[in-house]
Amino acid sequence: MKEFIIRRYRSEQSPASERQTVLRIDDEGKVLFADHQAEAVLGYDASELEGQPVHRILASRQDDPFAPANRHRIERGQNVLVTFRHKEGFFYTASLTLRLDMRDSDKAASATITLCDSSNRDSRLLRAAESSAGFGIWELDTRSNEMTWTEGMFQLLELRPGAEITPEQALFYCQTGQPRVRAMFRRCLRTGEAFSLDLDIVTSRQNQRRVTLSCRALKQGGRIPRLGGTLVDRTADMQLDKARQHANTMLAATTSATPDLVVAVDASFNLLHFNTPWARQFYETFGRHPEVGDNLSDLLNEFPNERRLMERLWHRAFERDSFVVEMPMAQQSRELPVHEFHYQRLTNDQGDVTGAVHVARRIEPKLNHASSEEYRIRHDPVTGLMNRKAFIARLLRTLEQKTHRESCDSLLYLDLDEFERFNDLAGSGTCDRYLRELAGNLGVRVRQRDALARLAGDTFALLIENCPEARARKIAQETLNLIGDFVFDWQGHKLQTTASGGLLILDGDLPGDPEQLLSQAADLCHTAKTSGRNRVHAARAIVHQTDESTASKRVEQIRDALDNHNLILEYQAMRPVASPTWGDHIEILCRIPTTADNEAALKPDDFLPIAERFDLAKRLDRQVIRQTLDWLGNQPLLEPRLKYCGFNLSLASVLDDTFADFMADALSDSAFDPGCFCLEIREAHATQYPDDVAVLCDALHRAGFRVALDGAGASVESYSLAARLPVDIIKLDRRMVQQLEEDPVQQVMLEALHRIAEAAGKITVATFIESDDALRKVRTLGIHYGQGYRLFRPQPLDELTPAAVDLTTGRIGG
Repeated sequence: MKEFIIRRYRSEQSPASERQTVLRIDDEGKVLFADHQAEAVLGYDASELEGQPVHRILASRQDDPFAPANRHRIERGQNVLVTFRHKEGFFYTASLTLRLDMRDSDKAASATITLCDSSNRDSRLLRAAESSAGFGIWELDTRSNEMTWTEGMFQLLELRPGAEITPEQALFYCQTGQPRVRAMFRRCLRTGEAFSLDLDIVTSRQNQRRVTLSCRALKQGGRIPRLGGTLVDRTADMQLDKARQHANTMLAATTSATPDLVVAVDASFNLLHFNTPWARQFYETFGRHPEVGDNLSDLLNEFPNERRLMERLWHRAFERDSFVVEMPMAQQSRELPVHEFHYQRLTNDQGDVTGAVHVARRIEPKLNHASSEEYRIRHDPVTGLMNRKAFIARLLRTLEQKTHRESCDSLLYLDLDEFERFNDLAGSGTCDRYLRELAGNLGVRVRQRDALARLAGDTFALLIENCPEARARKIAQETLNLIGDFVFDWQGHKLQTTASGGLLILDGDLPGDPEQLLSQAADLCHTAKTSGRNRVHAARAIVHQTDESTASKRVEQIRDALDNHNLILEYQAMRPVASPTWGDHIEILCRIPTTADNEAALKPDDFLPIAERFDLAKRLDRQVIRQTLDWLGNQPLLEPRLKYCGFNLSLASVLDDTFADFMADALSDSAFDPGCFCLEIREAHATQYPDDVAVLCDALHRAGFRVALDGAGASVESYSLAARLPVDIIKLDRRMVQQLEEDPVQQVMLEALHRIAEAAGKITVATFIESDDALRKVRTLGIHYGQGYRLFRPQPLDELTPAAVDLTTGRIGG
């Protein structure tokens, strides 16, 4: 339900004299309420509008406040000018403002709760409550010494309901505490003081039960004519206490029988249990005697570095079922024993995390064994991570396995920013401690299947296996955030820095040499550093790299064009092939200018691989859109003619969560309607990341834009994508059209894809039409639009201007 304020709009009218009314419309577009000013503004009495569709008072469907173009502006708090139809038949303009927005399903149901009259309560409800909750109610008349019981009392003692029994006989069921029960009854009779007792009883069938007996005086006129109370079954609690005591005994015996360090904490780091070896090692390391119930974070207040590492380890244990890490209990300058920590998550019956436990075993004997020579060869001596040699071997093994499996892997190359100042400030020993603790923090966040290595100095590498590109990008950013948030305390100083990263996507054809992959990832990292540090640049790995001089030259050309906003923009028109359609339908193409006079501008095949390698593709997409919109802003005569303006998106933009917001902001001041702009997404990207593409499509649709699936038909997934993906336009793959003349199977496949798209209400476009035969075939199949050299060759965007007509009164257009 939405509530709008409607104001009659006249440009010469002062705000104080505006007439306005309030209209409330439900989610189905029906008027729920109109105030008494409705007749003055709309011409209708409020009673005439209620229950009527809102279209009755609108000039056209385009004026519907629920239409995408209007809804987007209204939800941002903007006023919208809408044309209304007055009751007397004339049209006028009014300003529409959203005052209240609430889903119809959010309306509260009308219901009340009142106190139940016990005199009218059905006795069956009391019996059901006693049976299910395990309690009974008793009452004693002190004048006649008569006691009455409800059925629940007989059930607790396992007696037949109504069996004859005296209060004295009832006391015999108490195993202990009979004198105390009598004394408490006498005191209650004398003083009126209520009491509650836990008792162990034996039922008539010799079953043991624990119950709670409660009693209170039922006073009347200052006297105590009656006592009353309940008997509640607590047997389940007794059994739980016994089970808990037994478990604690078994746990204490088990943990005391091992020299390993055993400790358990709850979700707030409070100590639940620990054995003597752990307490002894904790005291030797930190000088504190822990006790059950102490908070581990509070115990380590004087050791901030160790506290942060401990909290990250336990948090990781809460998030995962189990994991293993090797390290000393503390990262201190003195030598401490190295332990192998096995963490295990604790959950309850509902699956909620209640805490975690770790078991730590000393591993120096294993490390000092003769076989540990291999360990030292394969691991970095400072951090304990893989060294470069071991990482290269792991990367080579992954490359060999990729020939037998379909997966997307990634390589993240990390370099700490301005780390050399730590050396100047604190010295190499403190820097080693910093790197050792940072490595421990990174290791906590790394997935068990991935490999983390220290390559040299302040550079690290992370191999992310079997992980979609979108998730790999998030892992890379999370890793940078972790490094940026990591603080190391040293002599009152807080050592903190950031990192730059290069993310290399290992998908498709790859070079067989791991060193080439590391080199490409290092190039991306260098680009991130030169672009401002504390960022990740990503690109796909390439088999045949452009030589370094050519690559550097093209990167410089791309950056120069982006910095100076002088990309060369061309357009290629789309022509209707099924039926004539008015207006311009164009796709924007980009070229990169070169500095040499005799050198042609770079085409996409020349600069896109370089742009993706150095993570410039997303910036390139945005610059093309900005320059196009700037040019269109100077062409007001094109506004009614432009019906379709398409932009190709790179994968970086498709996976960018902020792209839809960028488009909305870019069009906020434009005279052109968002519906005439279309963002084209490649079919390969939609197949690989269907969820991310669907989210982007929804976001763009909410902002009023259209979306096209480019290259449809390149794979069998195209048919399901054409049916279910929320796109508006299906652009057919070039190979389907190029082989259309001689391949009848291709004709059947293209026709099937067209019919699927048409049934889903989508427009089809045939690309790369380069001959009359192809055009005839496309027209025969009923394709809506065509694109290619046969119809229109790319031209500079500046030539897209309205035709000039010379009249006696002057020139129009041009």
